[in-house]
Amino acid sequence: MSALQHSVEQFLYRKAELCDQQDWDAYIALFDEQSEFHLPQWESEHVYTTDPKRGMSLIYYSNRSGLEDRVFRLRTGKSAASNPMPRTLHQISNVRIKEIDNGLLEVKAAWVTLYTRQGLSEQFYGHVTYHLKAVADSWKITRKHIVLLNDTINSVLDFYHL
Repeated sequence: MSALQHSVEQFLYRKAELCDQQDWDAYIALFDEQSEFHLPQWESEHVYTTDPKRGMSLIYYSNRSGLEDRVFRLRTGKSAASNPMPRTLHQISNVRIKEIDNGLLEVKAAWVTLYTRQGLSEQFYGHVTYHLKAVADSWKITRKHIVLLNDTINSVLDFYHL
């Protein structure tokens, strides 16, 4: 395994761990202030929306302030849909890295999130593409694009499930 592969995988594992621990300050710090967070909606069986400004999205934040707002609502109890918070376990696999323009990395991975809330256990799963930029000895997320493969969503779906 290359040093780059190891570094990126450890970064993704740390992000998952911070989310599972609900360490929101450290979690949000992994995102660049201008980072885009996009979970598109499916248009048909194999086609999802590609432009969040023209099509429907399940979640879309044009920059980190969208995540910051969600965390504020969680902390202040203003997110009724997230009360109580679920216990989550994020798993990441099949990490592939490609260098793109301006020193950015495009990182693709498969993911599964298991969660338990109010006595029910469920899972979400899919593919994710990150754009990462090097910052000091780590990485910052400049874009997170998630493809949710579940056919149905039986409960609340929020950023901490992804």
